[in-house]
Formats: sequence, structure tokens, C-alpha cells
Amino acid sequence: MSPIIKRKGEKFTLPSKYLLFILTILCAGLMILTFSTDVLDKPVNAVAGYVIVPFQKGISSVGKWLGNRSEELAQIRDLLSENKKLKEQVNELTIENTRLQQSQYELNNLRNLYKIDSQYEEYEKTGARIISRDSGNWYYSFILDKGSNDGIAENMNVLADGGLVGIVESVGPNWSKVKSVIADNSNVSGTVLATGDLLMVSGDLQAMERGVIRFGQLVDSESNVAVGDKVVTSDISSLFLPDILIGYIDQIDMDANNLTKSGFITPAVDFEHLSEVLVILELKQTIPDT
Repeated sequence: MSPIIKRKGEKFTLPSKYLLFILTILCAGLMILTFSTDVLDKPVNAVAGYVIVPFQKGISSVGKWLGNRSEELAQIRDLLSENKKLKEQVNELTIENTRLQQSQYELNNLRNLYKIDSQYEEYEKTGARIISRDSGNWYYSFILDKGSNDGIAENMNVLADGGLVGIVESVGPNWSKVKSVIADNSNVSGTVLATGDLLMVSGDLQAMERGVIRFGQLVDSESNVAVGDKVVTSDISSLFLPDILIGYIDQIDMDANNLTKSGFITPAVDFEHLSEVLVILELKQTIPDT
């Protein structure tokens, strides 16, 4: 075997077969050293302690964190599902409660109508529901869900809350329009029930802001008309049946002529919260002009 001679100006290169031989011997030596002695155990363990153990701790911490997050996500999904069910139950209970309140409200209205029916049992009546009204806070004009098909005709009297609401103004086959006694163009001949004195009740929407309507033409007589006296429809009214409650005297003032009195009446009907009414299926009988 000829020696390896390095010429001037050339780089020294070790043949690959020599390099492989050297590496083989080095590996074999390390294997023998590893299996026969513990010389390399401490350095290897030290390296593992500084590199592998922290890495394992990091992986363990990440795994634990991911496990906790997974459990939390599962709990969140369960909570969201339970919350959805609870919302559905709340919605169902809200709807049911609304239905019960509506049923109770309608039941109270029916009881009130029954009381009115008993008060004016001499008249044939039919119940009707208000389906529309003019704009504003007060039911001075409104539409009922019944008409001529149900026996309703113009000039029939309308009741609610034990008192006079108004009169049927126009009629269709399945609807009718009512003008209430609080309308500005409404006039009703009335009687003070305690004394028999006549007066004229006039609608006044401006006065209704205070919860009252006007009356006038009360003749100043020896009879003592007082605040709180009942006012009913009079026998001489051309359109309204007699003895239907209109309201109660609220205020009495002497007119400038010192002959008549005027003032205000608190209506028997709550004209701000009407929903159902009774229509008397009879007309006031009047003597025809001769």
C-alpha cells in the first residue's frame, strides 16, 4: 500500500474507505464502552435531565391544559343546550301566562256584561267586540264585529260597565259603527234620578281629559240636585231608551242667567278601556209627526 502523499498546492482528502473504517471502529468502541461500563450514563442522563425532562414536562402541561379545555368546552356545550331548553320553556310559559291573563280578562268582561244584562233584563241584547276605533285615547267612535246579520240596526243603544256607551250610527252586514256619548257632537236628554230634574248631557272630548263630560240646561228649582247624584236617560229622549245610567254629577255651577245650572258628569263607562259591549236590540218608540 503506497502512502498518501500530499502534493504542494493540493487539499488533503481522506479516501472514503478509510473514513468508513475509522467510523466503524469508533462506533464499535462506543458500543463496547456503553455495554461494559457506566462511563457514558451520567453524561447522557445529565443531558436528558436538562433537555428531555423539561420537554416532557412541557408536553404534559400542554396535554393537561388541552384536557381541561376539552372538559370546559363539553360543559359549555351542555350549558348552552340546557340554556336553550330553559329559554324554550320560558317562552312557552310566557305564552301560556299571556293566554291565561287574556282568558281572565275576557272572563271579567263577560261577567261585567252579564251584570249589565241582569240590570237591563227587560231588553233583548247581543254582545259584540270592538274591532276598530278612531285615533286618540278615548272610544268616541268605534266599529263592532256584528251588524245587520245579527239584528243590529241604526239608533240602537249600546251599553258597557253598567251604563250608556252610545248609539249605533251606521250598520253593515257584519259590522256596525257606534258614536259614544263623549263625542263632541253627541247630545243625550237625561234625568237626575233622585229629583227627576231634566238636563242635557253633551259630549266633550276636551273635558274627557279630566274624565268628565258636560251637562247643561238644568233648571234651577227648589229640588236639591247634589254632587254624586245619578243621571239616567230620560223618557223624553227621541233616540235613547229610558233609565239607562249615564253617570254621576261631578260639579254644578250656576249659569250667568241665574235660571239654569250646568256642570260636569263622571261617566259610568270607562271610555279608555272598552273591548266588549252589549247592543240593545230594540229601538226607542216615538210618536210619528202628524
